Amino acid sequence: MAGSRKAAKSKVAAASGGNPEPRSLRHGAMRLGDLLVKMSVLTKAQRDSVLEAQRQDHKPFGVLAEEMFGVSPSAVERAWAKQYAQLACIVDPRQLPVGEEAIAAVNRRQAWQFRVLPIEFSGDELVVATTEECLPRAMRFMAWRAEMPVSFVLSEPEALGEALCKHHPMAGMRAEDVRLTAVPCST
Repeated sequence: MAGSRKAAKSKVAAASGGNPEPRSLRHGAMRLGDLLVKMSVLTKAQRDSVLEAQRQDHKPFGVLAEEMFGVSPSAVERAWAKQYAQLACIVDPRQLPVGEEAIAAVNRRQAWQFRVLPIEFSGDELVVATTEECLPRAMRFMAWRAEMPVSFVLSEPEALGEALCKHHPMAGMRAEDVRLTAVPCST
């Protein structure tokens, strides 16, 4: 498995300008509570109360925020996706070799609807490209659809659109449709 992960990292490095490091190592990932404060879902005092309760109960931050302050599961999910996006590698899927077995993990309608492009299998894990905006919805869909662990890499919308056109062509769909989505991906 380590060998396949190393091979996957070299592919990611090639597609990300030679820098395979997650963005968090370059920019600093925010904690979930800080993201919920930034999103105006929690106040700083509420965040601190959840952290204190977490030290006592050892429950996940999101669960406690839901229980203590009525934070919606969708808000926690959006914050978690933002946190994941800070950790994910940025790739250009047009530059990656895309495996036929990976492509078959979703059909073309699903690929376009959820803005996902399976890239490859890395060990027993499916690596999927999406955009930062579409990450929450892509995560929900792949958790339901995939029968294996999934990790995500992020792409600019135009690059993902062009790669979808190449690997999952669909009548009436254009590369720019990834950016000009009728339904916001983050719903």
